[in-house]
Amino acid sequence: MAATVSSSGITSCAFSRSVISSEPKVSQIGSLKLLDRVSVTTPMPLNLSGKRSSVKPLNAEPKRNDSMVPLAATMVAQVAEEVVETEDFAELAKKLENASPLQIMDKALEMFGNDIAIAFSGAEDVALIEYAHLTGRPYRVFSLDTGRLNPETYRFFDAVETHYGIRIEYMFPDSVEVQGLVRSKGLFSFYEDGHQECCRVRKVRPLRRALKGLRAWITGQRKDQSPGTRSEIPVVQVDPVFEGLDGGAGSLVKWNPVANVEGSHVWSFLRTMDVPVNTLHAAGYVSIGCEPCTRAVFPGQHEREGRWWWEDAKAKECGLHKGNIKENANVNGESKPIVEDIFKSENLVALSRQGIDNLVKLENRKEPWIVVLYAPWCPFCQAMEASYDELADKLAGSGVKVAKFRADGEQKEFAKQELQLGSFPTILVFPKNSTGPIKYPSEKRDVDSLTSFLNLVR
Repeated sequence: MAATVSSSGITSCAFSRSVISSEPKVSQIGSLKLLDRVSVTTPMPLNLSGKRSSVKPLNAEPKRNDSMVPLAATMVAQVAEEVVETEDFAELAKKLENASPLQIMDKALEMFGNDIAIAFSGAEDVALIEYAHLTGRPYRVFSLDTGRLNPETYRFFDAVETHYGIRIEYMFPDSVEVQGLVRSKGLFSFYEDGHQECCRVRKVRPLRRALKGLRAWITGQRKDQSPGTRSEIPVVQVDPVFEGLDGGAGSLVKWNPVANVEGSHVWSFLRTMDVPVNTLHAAGYVSIGCEPCTRAVFPGQHEREGRWWWEDAKAKECGLHKGNIKENANVNGESKPIVEDIFKSENLVALSRQGIDNLVKLENRKEPWIVVLYAPWCPFCQAMEASYDELADKLAGSGVKVAKFRADGEQKEFAKQELQLGSFPTILVFPKNSTGPIKYPSEKRDVDSLTSFLNLVR
């Protein structure tokens, strides 16, 4: 029984509906027909009665269902629902810890059928679509169109649809909310008061609507993307933040098939499989988001440093994965993830508050100093650890002191007022015979760049 179901385009305030032609047809998800996965020996009647179906489109509101879904899809979802009710996902995560991304993807699609979809951001997470394609199972893909993406990303979306023969299910922000935000605060308010409000309107709320039509979703999170917030993500978990189709806590499962894969290995896979990629990557962009909030990174910088670069680097998350952030309150009431100290070269001086205070006040230094103001939980500080340790070893015995000062927590206000701290890391050079420090202006934190600046000002 050959058939297809087509969907109308969606706008910011309209949801797509399945259109049933005069000839009974079976819905297509991804690039394969559902009948390829359901054994049918006799013709199967379609659900044309207008009654509610147990399968909802991705972009359906939680309390309405205007699509009429064939019985084959209903059967897949019913089987998946029975499995989900009895599954211990913490235990499943342990079983799949050493599984390949392809095996994890196959398990996810097998368990959830039409009630799971891949969240595609327009970056290297295209690998998820390739893995889904390789399983031979039906799959769905959705993306959040914030209205502020790069032109290259929109062209990449089109290339992916053509390459895989799929239609990405786009989710849009509420036009009234966007209008209210822009009219009251302007187009670039996030540069002044942070990105969270804009991300909440353009990304988090559309995602919440999307997930209300699913029982599970698939993300491209990796542990090495953000050591401060993503280092402990499992390959599968009950979503700690969002709700799924059934509503309530525990109603949504989150799959992270490439959690244990390094970024370089993802790229090796993409090149091997000749998968289309966003052209922004060739321009130095690693982590890609909205155009005003994304830029290329330099050697020695962490990939997430290209996002919201004007803000404190404590938790570079837009809200889509805020459940990753595990925090611990210190004596000052400030919260930060628990992480061990960094910059451990034997040739590096660890300054105390009194030590850095004395260095600032010293008017006639006998040798120049270079000092990094850091927070050990900051992924961008972590990214420059190797180069800074190498610099300390290189300058040992040269007459230049290389030092570090931990400037978070109760030291943060002091560092802001007295040490020009803007965001982590901040690098200062204290020249010989000079009263005040000179702030390193570049974000190139490799050994050669730091050495060149030091030679200019020392």
